[in-house]
Amino acid sequence: MSKHRRRISSALISVVAAAGLTLGTACGSDESSTPAPNGETTTERTPPEEKQEPQGKSERADLVSFQLDDRSQAGITNIWLVWTIKNNSSEKSNYSWDWEAVDASGTRLTNGSQLETNVQPGQTAKGEYPTTLKSTEGVKLNITSFNRTAG
Repeated sequence: MSKHRRRISSALISVVAAAGLTLGTACGSDESSTPAPNGETTTERTPPEEKQEPQGKSERADLVSFQLDDRSQAGITNIWLVWTIKNNSSEKSNYSWDWEAVDASGTRLTNGSQLETNVQPGQTAKGEYPTTLKSTEGVKLNITSFNRTAG
């Protein structure tokens, strides 16, 4: 490989790395989060800054439960996210939310996004998703964003 091609390759790698760092910083700047529901429907878990619906209910209240389920056995780690959504609106809805799992010191262990689609008015939908977590001890789930859109 010639010196000229090596210089171009090095420059290209540097530009791509810088762009990745910039994009990661720009996309990861929202540090607000709320605790995940623990299966109990309460209005206390709705942050006051969220826009309220006319009936005084937040779309966030549709996420009835969101928790970890440790299905590990025989020395094999197997931890899943499980959730329940109840569509309290009058129209078919799609839900998407971002979450993070943090340890007792606040260090993020993992994060992700979930989607539940075509939930009819009054309908309850349950879902599950595997994680890479090694333990549930001292792990707290936070919802970092939650959205409901008409389906």
